Amino acid sequence: MEETLVLIKPDGMANIEYILEILYKNGLKVDRFKVMEMDEELILEHYGHVADKPFFPRLKEFMMSAPIAAMVLTGENAVAKVREVIGCTNSLEAKEGTVRNLFGTDSTKNAIHASDSVENAQIEIDRFFNRENKKCK
Repeated sequence: MEETLVLIKPDGMANIEYILEILYKNGLKVDRFKVMEMDEELILEHYGHVADKPFFPRLKEFMMSAPIAAMVLTGENAVAKVREVIGCTNSLEAKEGTVRNLFGTDSTKNAIHASDSVENAQIEIDRFFNRENKKCK
């Protein structure tokens, strides 16, 4: 079984039960789950690769505007399966029936984030779920 990180963004929280249903119907299971608020430090760490882009201030403000749900999903080929189920980044271009097509409105407000590779999934899972454990030695 493979695992991946998924974040339900502020705009997706109102539809979290429907999003989870879509993920479950596609053979994915929630292994770990928490509702949290992202602070500036976490946003810079998570989205640092786009911090110099013109859209970053809007993304940062949006991700800090309300709580998110962070979860680790498991399943066969979980990373690829989640990416298929959620659709492309721009909700306006996402395939019909995907999470972003159903619940997103653009490239920033697209309801959900998902790891894009097995390697990044492990980095992101550590970032959101194992950080507390590393501090407790």
